[in-house]
Amino acid sequence: MIANERSDNFKDNLKEGFTNLAYESEKTDVNANEQNVNGKVKQDVDFDDIIPQFGNFGKYQIILFLLLGPYTLFFVFVYFTQIFITLIPEKYWCHVPELQHLELEARMNLSIPLIDGEFSKCTMYAVNYTQLLIDNIREPDPTWETQSCVNGFEFDHSEITYTTIATELEWVCENDILPTIAQSLFFLGAITGGLSLGWIADRFGRVPALVGANVVGGAAGIITAFANSFWSFTVCRYFAGFAFDNCFTLMYILVLEYVGPKWRTFVANMCTAIYFGIGALVMPWIAFYVNDWKILTIVLSAPLLFAIFTPWLVPESARWLVSQNKMEKATRIIEKFERVNKKTIPTETFKQFLDTCHRNNEELKDKTYSFFDLFKTPHLRKIALLTIVIYMSTSLVYDGYIRSITTIGFNVFVAFTLASATEFPASFILTFILDKWGRRWLMFGTMGLCALCSLALSFTINGNVIVSVVLMIVGRFFVNCSYNIAQQISAEYLPTVVRGIGVAFIHNLGYVANLLSPVVIYLQSINSSLPFYILTIVGLIGGSAILVLPETMDKALPQTLEDGENFGLDDTFWYPCVKPRKNSDAAE
Repeated sequence: MIANERSDNFKDNLKEGFTNLAYESEKTDVNANEQNVNGKVKQDVDFDDIIPQFGNFGKYQIILFLLLGPYTLFFVFVYFTQIFITLIPEKYWCHVPELQHLELEARMNLSIPLIDGEFSKCTMYAVNYTQLLIDNIREPDPTWETQSCVNGFEFDHSEITYTTIATELEWVCENDILPTIAQSLFFLGAITGGLSLGWIADRFGRVPALVGANVVGGAAGIITAFANSFWSFTVCRYFAGFAFDNCFTLMYILVLEYVGPKWRTFVANMCTAIYFGIGALVMPWIAFYVNDWKILTIVLSAPLLFAIFTPWLVPESARWLVSQNKMEKATRIIEKFERVNKKTIPTETFKQFLDTCHRNNEELKDKTYSFFDLFKTPHLRKIALLTIVIYMSTSLVYDGYIRSITTIGFNVFVAFTLASATEFPASFILTFILDKWGRRWLMFGTMGLCALCSLALSFTINGNVIVSVVLMIVGRFFVNCSYNIAQQISAEYLPTVVRGIGVAFIHNLGYVANLLSPVVIYLQSINSSLPFYILTIVGLIGGSAILVLPETMDKALPQTLEDGENFGLDDTFWYPCVKPRKNSDAAE
């Protein structure tokens, strides 16, 4: 077999000192070494050049795409568990033990004051209820003094039928900020996890980091079920946050690195359309039927532990192995792609690939990278900073829409399902138009339309609930599109040598936005329109920022920092809406 011969030859080259064999720097310079027998310059062959040789999207890539499914579901479980275990019913009131034998309407009428025609959630009459019963008084006197709830609360579980930790520990009224703090600390854990796991991904590989993210997140999620106080709960959620995004993104990057440019959009969006879409649709009903917050955390967290089998199922990133000069391991993986896809890379092409990798690695020998390398050169720095702005903006708006749908007084399970139903069409549509219309203008358009929905919501949120729900669903559709594009370009813009830690760094700042989103939605307690003013402004900023960046459609992923610095320098502002003329046309 050619593949086996190549592997044997490669090992022989290693034994003979392949590192020095290809270049003989003492005898000739680099340019001379790039001359083939016919005197023509030998072209560089990088990883994107050999992907078509072993299959842009062959059988093995299809297998990896299918394996992406469980990790995407893990992401859904980690993300939305936080919401469904801290839900608080719309209606609650002070618990008055002395009146528990009365019918609900009678005891609320006697103990709870009316404020603007509605029963107060956080106050009760400061009277002797035992004496009222003895005196057979069943109607309150509006002049009675009131006080905060002294015996806890009662919750209306007609819609949210199970007890959550927020209702169990009564995080309402004076303590209503606690769920927001807990959810924000979850994203703080995501920041810590992203930084550490991004470093692990670039130092030890994508697979070890992927396993670590899921195992830590799964274990912390299971332990959450045993939390019995605010601080024990937040500590558990902090460590569960390690898995947020990282449990999926590392696998997502790995799969994207193995498919051809034409298939990146398909993989990026169809995994969201199918796996994330299905997960988001069934998630509220899992919570509804489990009907117990403790069991729910275990049911949704335990599957993450199956990630320990990843090394036996998922190959390490050959791009990363090449960047680490681990050529023998990279060769074995590439040969496996050839066998499974029934393709063969021409021997000469593969030798040119090895020569290119060797030359690049020699130039980068003894170099280590961090996310600071993204900011050392002007063009790459601009790309990194604007990608951060875009990702933070879309993360805040996306998470804001997810959380706001649970606060408008509509059935939370139905509303969440309707909003989640937009995931599939948004991703499905992008799959077919993103490689025709490009990333930039689609991102600008969808974020702009989402901002319009947010602005409309600021005027309708206190009016018709159905209108607000419709606007939230439409806005969610557009921000789904934007979020998918932002997630894809954050992997496409960055060079391979810093892609793991770079994407992790950008996503970490996205977590900062996620950390702020519960606070933004909490501002509804001050002014119901205020969160949507903020989402409007943030959406406009994020949508406009991408117009300053180059287009990534149909372009090879940058490998080195130099590639990143030169990426898209020839693009025009209107590209790809208006494509530049070819040189021959310009000469005419």
